[in-house]
Amino acid sequence: MQIIALYRHPLKSHGREALQTVTLHAGQSMPFDRNWAVAHDASKADGSTWAPCQNFSRGSKAPALMAINAVLDEQSGGLTLSHPDRPDLTFDPNHEADIFLKWVKPLVPQDRALPDRILRLSGRGFTDSDYASISLCNTASHAAVSEQAGADLSPLRWRGNIWFEGEAPWQEMDWIGKEIALGAAKLSIREPIQRCLATTANPETGARDVDTLGILNSTWDHQNFGIYAEVIKGGPVALGDSLTVH
Repeated sequence: MQIIALYRHPLKSHGREALQTVTLHAGQSMPFDRNWAVAHDASKADGSTWAPCQNFSRGSKAPALMAINAVLDEQSGGLTLSHPDRPDLTFDPNHEADIFLKWVKPLVPQDRALPDRILRLSGRGFTDSDYASISLCNTASHAAVSEQAGADLSPLRWRGNIWFEGEAPWQEMDWIGKEIALGAAKLSIREPIQRCLATTANPETGARDVDTLGILNSTWDHQNFGIYAEVIKGGPVALGDSLTVH
């Protein structure tokens, strides 16, 4: 098996960034992945510790957010966001939250809890799991979902960190409890990823257009796509590196 794509999501639910290489660290999520999150005005999260996704603005409630792309300048700390319905924005998420909040407001429903502040959680990030996780996705499983949908779906719907090819559809679900080696790193596979309404939105337009959850449930009798893993040995990982299961 081979790694064909790497992504991080610096601002949780607000854009993805494709990478060529990344260095993983034991016990941490992918560097800068979900490093920041946008707490809504009904949230009590303060950034001092991990908080579940219900505390944050996210694609399951505001599908237009799914069409955001992101580029992080690690040296300056500047984050550039782009969206088909908004002008490009470059800002410092640590110090310029107000600029971002004005930019993102038109993309969220006004009858729900609204974006209120940006929180930071370095190292482990505001992952969807309550432990520092990295998500892996199988291109063959994605192709199986696309076939059932009768459409060429974008893999960006799944917001995965690492994509691999060379395995049969859904074979990754048999890896739970096993270890994998990819690049110079080793990971322990923890559990499948149960999916939400965010995956029903088109990552190019931000409009809900495919019932991915209905397809998963009716065809495979589950709502899972991808697997969560923990890094147990750090090291560099790059596109084209092999992935092996132990």
